[in-house]
Amino acid sequence: MQQATAKCSLCGLQKSTKQLTSVDLIRDGVVALMKKAHPDWDGAGSICMEDLNQFRNQYVEEVVKKQKGDISTLERHVLKGLKEHELIAQNINTAFDRQLTVGEKTADKVAEFGGSWRFLMIFGGVLFTWIIINAFVLLAKPFDPYPFILLNLVLSCLAAIQAPIIMMSQNRQEDRDRLRSEEDYRVNLKAELEIRQLNEKLDYLLGRQWQRLLEIQQIQLDLMEEMASKKAKTAPANNSASSAKPAPIPELVGSVSK
Repeated sequence: MQQATAKCSLCGLQKSTKQLTSVDLIRDGVVALMKKAHPDWDGAGSICMEDLNQFRNQYVEEVVKKQKGDISTLERHVLKGLKEHELIAQNINTAFDRQLTVGEKTADKVAEFGGSWRFLMIFGGVLFTWIIINAFVLLAKPFDPYPFILLNLVLSCLAAIQAPIIMMSQNRQEDRDRLRSEEDYRVNLKAELEIRQLNEKLDYLLGRQWQRLLEIQQIQLDLMEEMASKKAKTAPANNSASSAKPAPIPELVGSVSK
């Protein structure tokens, strides 16, 4: 059985009827873009899926432009992934850790250790031991007598070295948070666009289903009309056959009179 084909109203190519969509089932915004790209088109007929997907993506891009202004590189990447059905979500921590140098990893380790209870307990133990040794154990000849000037120098040097290391780690944490925010934005944007396209596909499927139901209903009405016409034709034939038979009643009446 040969598959039915029809011509696409935009590209003019012969396509299978299963690959064509009636213009009545397409959003008005998409149809407006089609008319803008093809001024000679009268706005009727059917559109193939290739052209329909192309103008749908263009329509989505126009919607994003109207809502947010110019499209950024990030949004173009999302639209490209939407068109090619690519996965957008990825593990930011793994991608970010691959870019760290040895110094940056060391700074993160130092900042992690400097902000832990272990460092606080070790640091407190060193201070307590330093003070006890210079104030009581080496009372005759301490290497850092009260007011512990050498200890203050060590603490100042430690703070001067530790502060920029912690700041470098915080800057990288800000970069990680920024990448995570961009990733969340990409995922949310693609999810919104996918839901919008899913709604369009559902509208299309409902329209096609409604069209098929109307066709089935029309076929049922045609069958009912054919059955009614056949019944109307057989009814007069039955009436004429019943009237042609002889009536036995007069014969019975004559036999009774005899």
